[in-house]
Amino acid sequence: MSVEFGRYRYGPWHDGPDPLAPPVDLRSALEAIGRDIMDGRSPRSALDELLRRGTADVRGLDELTRRLWQRRSEIQRRNNLDGTLAEVRRLLDEALRAERAALFPDPDDDARFREAQLDALSPGTAAAVRELADYDWRSPEARESYEKIRDLLGAELMESRFQGMKQALHEVRPEDVERIRRMMADLNDLLLAHLRGEDTRAKFAEFMRNHGEFFPENPRTVEELIDALAARAAAAQRMLNSMSAEQRAELAELMAGAFGDPRVLEQVATLDANLRALRPGEDWTGSARFRGQNPLGFGEGAQAMQDLAELDALAEQLSQSYPGARLEDVDIESLQRHLGDEAGVDARRLAELERELRAAGLLERAEDGSLRLSPKALRRLGQTALKDVIGSVRGRRGDRDTAHAGAAGEPTGASRPWEFGDTEPWDISRTVRNAVLRTASAGSDADGRVALDVIDVEVVETEQRSRAAVALCVDTSWSMVQDGRWVPMKRTALALHQLITTRFRTDALALITFGRHARTVDLAELVGLEGVWEQGTNLHHALLLAGRHLRRHPDATPVVLVVTDGEPTAHLEPDGNAEFQYPPAHRTLVKTVAEVDALARLGASVTVFKLGEDASLARFVDLIARRGGGRVVAPTLDGLGAAVVSDYLHTRRTR
Repeated sequence: MSVEFGRYRYGPWHDGPDPLAPPVDLRSALEAIGRDIMDGRSPRSALDELLRRGTADVRGLDELTRRLWQRRSEIQRRNNLDGTLAEVRRLLDEALRAERAALFPDPDDDARFREAQLDALSPGTAAAVRELADYDWRSPEARESYEKIRDLLGAELMESRFQGMKQALHEVRPEDVERIRRMMADLNDLLLAHLRGEDTRAKFAEFMRNHGEFFPENPRTVEELIDALAARAAAAQRMLNSMSAEQRAELAELMAGAFGDPRVLEQVATLDANLRALRPGEDWTGSARFRGQNPLGFGEGAQAMQDLAELDALAEQLSQSYPGARLEDVDIESLQRHLGDEAGVDARRLAELERELRAAGLLERAEDGSLRLSPKALRRLGQTALKDVIGSVRGRRGDRDTAHAGAAGEPTGASRPWEFGDTEPWDISRTVRNAVLRTASAGSDADGRVALDVIDVEVVETEQRSRAAVALCVDTSWSMVQDGRWVPMKRTALALHQLITTRFRTDALALITFGRHARTVDLAELVGLEGVWEQGTNLHHALLLAGRHLRRHPDATPVVLVVTDGEPTAHLEPDGNAEFQYPPAHRTLVKTVAEVDALARLGASVTVFKLGEDASLARFVDLIARRGGGRVVAPTLDGLGAAVVSDYLHTRRTR
């Protein structure tokens, strides 16, 4: 419905996606993908999972697929395939009743002979129709019903190969049958020429000029014509395959009398043979089980089989399980035809979401060709993680600056007189002003010149900003995955990394993971890290790497933060091998504590964030705290990020 106001008309938008629809929510989509990646999924599988689940306002691929299978099941549960046979039986019974009613009052022998002919008809529908082909009907109503059978069979046969033909042949005249036969003959000539490899462009153009009315889909090339015809013919064959042997035999016998002209069926058989040769990849052998009460005619049954094939193809497209799959592959028109316009809108929105995630630079290809989060995506995830953490520690200040006038650093906005040894830049405007005022107070020279003196010079006052060398050591043993601590650990690293890289850019952060071995990783590697079954918690190796990081920055305040859920069960030998033993060996504990002492000599105290209620871990971390002057924090999983960030800020402020 549309409404006109003056020269303007207002109505529903039907030409593609709604131009006024809100843009896709990339931030929430990225957060969902980030959660899955931090949980151990690859970026590709995380993106796939998002598309399968959908978003708050867009149904996902799983829901669309569920509706496809529901639609498929409805077609099979509602219908059966004996509609043509049942309709022919009804018309035949109607013709026989009318003929017997016309013969009954007639006392002559001819009427009794005709009744005997009718009584001797074969019980099978197809055989009875064939035996009545030359019968001279006495009743006009009976003759009309019998002729309807031939027209019905012809229309059903054509509908099974050419969609929409049954409606076009509502009233069949002899010239219509001849026109159909000529079209079929010309079509087979065209297909045979194409099968022989001839250039059929001119022949196709002539065919469409002569017979284009039979093809409302208006194919533009021979290939498009063949695709449409082969899909329909294969659907008709699958319908026949789905019928019982008796039904197939009876229907085949009936179709021989379609339109009362056997040449039509011959042309259909030739057409099927040509299409099989041209499109052997079509499903010519499949079948389906129909168990409903609604009878379908031959043409309707072929359409039902074609609908099932389209639903199967849509389900495969939505599964995105084939190499190089993209949501642009989904046939939106077919999806809307089967599930309605809303399903098409959902599919378009999902495709737009996938396209925008790539176009926004949130996903990129690694050197091995796999997908990974881009630095831009990591920054956005870090912003979200830090926002959540700051919300948890609201009320605390992260100010950790120490002001020392004259020390190299950031300008404070003030200036001061220059002193011997100062290296700060001059405050030019204040220096010139001082010279002008001094010259004016002493009396100006005749030529008006102003001379600078050392007492006029002022320098920009700066404040010294402290630097920190931060080592965040996170436990990546299997227990962290098993007990649900994997994602909180990664979100903690994201938040701390975002805080340091945006607010305290002079600080140096090292991310160190430790399982059987320890290693320094970048943020992208940590976020994409997958949980691996690996025995060993090698805190000794992690503290070695932390000490190496601190020694690289001797002028920075050392900060060491450890997140773990288990006592040390492995240590690193001089040859580089990791020795594992559970319960922990005395040598492992001794070497780990020795590294705590080494860090203390560097001025670093170790803060341990203890996850879980393991008694052995509690005793060990208490020992570390007493030994190195550190602290033990036992946060909840939800409070882990806030605890780590708060401790980092607290340590930097107090030192």
